[in-house]
Amino acid sequence: MRAGVDLGGTKIEVVVVGEDNQVAGQSRQATPTEGGPPAVVAAMAQGVKEAAAAAGIEPSELSGIGVGSPGEVSDGKVSHARNLPDWDDAFPLAMEVGEAVGAPVAVGNDVGVAVDAEAILGAGRDHHSFLGVWWGTGVGGAVVIEGKRWLGRGAAGEIGHTVIKLGGRRCECGRRGCLEAYAGRGSMERRARKKADKGDKTILFDLMKKHHHTRLTSGIWERALHKGDKVAEKIVDEAIEALGAGIASVVNLLDVEAVVIGGGLGTRFGQKGAERIEGEMGKHLFVPERPPVVRTAALGDLGGAIGASLLAPGREPVATP
Repeated sequence: MRAGVDLGGTKIEVVVVGEDNQVAGQSRQATPTEGGPPAVVAAMAQGVKEAAAAAGIEPSELSGIGVGSPGEVSDGKVSHARNLPDWDDAFPLAMEVGEAVGAPVAVGNDVGVAVDAEAILGAGRDHHSFLGVWWGTGVGGAVVIEGKRWLGRGAAGEIGHTVIKLGGRRCECGRRGCLEAYAGRGSMERRARKKADKGDKTILFDLMKKHHHTRLTSGIWERALHKGDKVAEKIVDEAIEALGAGIASVVNLLDVEAVVIGGGLGTRFGQKGAERIEGEMGKHLFVPERPPVVRTAALGDLGGAIGASLLAPGREPVATP
């Protein structure tokens, strides 16, 4: 058995799976908001221990652990993970988690491993080419061609940092006009706070406190929309409009067969959200009469963790279709 860890901006999802890729145990931890990489490692280790216990084994019995992490990943080290607390410099994540849990660890890009899982096991398996867009704390992406993820020189797929507006809103990366500055959940929360500070009425932060969260999670946005919150509606509308423009631009460049929408918000809003994004894409497609298929990620909330488990050392390789 092996473990997969999906390290996100608001939550750490862990699964333990067997040779058939079926989940035997799982756990969820809140991502620490302070304490830097050591605090994140401690939360990840706790998550692995709980998931292993749910599967009826000790963490040391795992054949290996795969981790999907935001930021730049190289040789088990992670840097520039700006959606995590105080995490800019390179940190030896694989080594630290391995020592904390007692099993070998491999680390890959969080969106990349989730998209790999969709290519092998999920919504992308019937397509020769597709664009994966993970809409969550940030906006991540990956391109799959002939069943293989295109890596470029190591940073391919960063759709969240394609520019949709010259001189536009400042992004967490320090640049202006990035897609993520309009559609990332972190940027959406900052926009909501500014509106609330100006006196706009919203229940977003009341819901956040009621459900004992410190951030506006995907679930909070969904609840606010269901209750007709105007601030939430306006910010989500703006995000979907931005996603449509950004995704259509990539489709115009690569002419992929399909677009797979995942991530926290993408999963929460489901097929209806994907259809709204598809409608916005249609305004910008160069060949509108032949649009790509737009689908939601088939593996849902656990897709990132299941995808990470495919990285685990000691795992038998799974052939792509």
